Amino acid sequence: MKDFLIYFLGQGETQEFSLFSPAHILPIAAMIALILLIRKFADRIRTSRFESGFRYAIAFALICSEMSYYWRLVAMPELGPNPVEHLPIAVCGWAAIFGSYMIVGKNQKLFDIIYFWLLSGSLFALLTPTPLTYCGPTRLRYWQFWIEHTFGYIAVFYMIFVHGMRPYVRSMVRSYIALLVLVVIAYCTNQMLPGANYLFMARPESAPSILDILPPNFLIRFFVMLVAITSMYILAYLPWYRKDKKAK
Repeated sequence: MKDFLIYFLGQGETQEFSLFSPAHILPIAAMIALILLIRKFADRIRTSRFESGFRYAIAFALICSEMSYYWRLVAMPELGPNPVEHLPIAVCGWAAIFGSYMIVGKNQKLFDIIYFWLLSGSLFALLTPTPLTYCGPTRLRYWQFWIEHTFGYIAVFYMIFVHGMRPYVRSMVRSYIALLVLVVIAYCTNQMLPGANYLFMARPESAPSILDILPPNFLIRFFVMLVAITSMYILAYLPWYRKDKKAK
């Protein structure tokens, strides 16, 4: 049992995960399928006596996935649980925390923040899940990563389809300000801790990532990321803008 836990909680010495392999595609496909089911049965879910239970289950999965990331580091000191790499300064981590509170309390302000966070920055994590390079489907980190990242989308679209939430222009502003606060914290941390690379602003990651196309120079890198994220924010709001325009 001890050997199994050491293996399950640890990571490999060679690459165990490949981009666009079945281990990459299947979790995303499962997420999309579940979102489509929520959309199809939204009316029945809304009137079900188990509706609150569904929301609590999604919130529980999000919180446990985020907490288990740190539980794993505590249980496996050889993974190097140091502040250079493992401080809670990540869009995806805070999106999971905000998402759990959002779906339990039906909180519009938290919905505003994570809707744009997930459809802009976190989307890249689904396309190139860099942290999984040495953690395949037989590792806890693999399952923790996908639950944390996919259930955030499930929570957002659950609130859209079942409870009629939607973003507004003020939502985009609120989310952007929250992101800039996190960016400032990440930048200061990167400056204070040699080797830190929170929000991937300091340098490209060693593992393959969509951010590899960005230049290493900080100012240019930050400007390109800012333009890309702003464009993603606009694209995320575009369907709602067109819907409102059509309604008028």
